Amino acid sequence: MRIYVGNLPYTTQDEDLNEAFSAFGEVESTIVIRDRETGRSRGFGFVEMSDGSSATAAIESLNGKNFQGRNLTVNEAKPRENRF
Repeated sequence: MRIYVGNLPYTTQDEDLNEAFSAFGEVESTIVIRDRETGRSRGFGFVEMSDGSSATAAIESLNGKNFQGRNLTVNEAKPRENRF
């Protein structure tokens, strides 16, 4: 299951997300989305978890919780829309 994680501090690294979500189950991948020009975090990222029940537990536990000084927005990622 792919999970959207928003309201991340700009200092958050991929490894920080991995650590936070691995408490709920196996994490396949994590990525903090960065600006192409500056390389600075854009304040959101995605986590892939192999087990749906673990992903659901992570969403329920981490949504609205304080993470590195900010309250996270965590939910199931929506499919990417086509842009023209």
